[in-house]
Amino acid sequence: MVFVGDKLRVEKLSSKGGSASGGKAEEGSSFDFDKVLLVADGDKVEVGTPYVSGAKVTTKVLKQAKDKKKIVFRYHSKTRYRKKKGHRQLYTEVEITRV
Repeated sequence: MVFVGDKLRVEKLSSKGGSASGGKAEEGSSFDFDKVLLVADGDKVEVGTPYVSGAKVTTKVLKQAKDKKKIVFRYHSKTRYRKKKGHRQLYTEVEITRV
């Protein structure tokens, strides 16, 4: 559930296409998520099948960056087996402007 003013980190949004399935996501631009699964307004709850028609969440792209490094270390005792790998996930930070 999101509210206006919330800041979220989502997996990196693509820089080609139209909306949430690969829209333009440059810093400072707006971005629309048109595939909304559930809308709740007080006691009124609307669940999509699979998506709620006409529902849209508009966001402002704050930044695109890499997350902290995650270390993957595999080790087997007594066999000299050691493997160390690192991974930095790309993400986009967005602020909700309109629901």
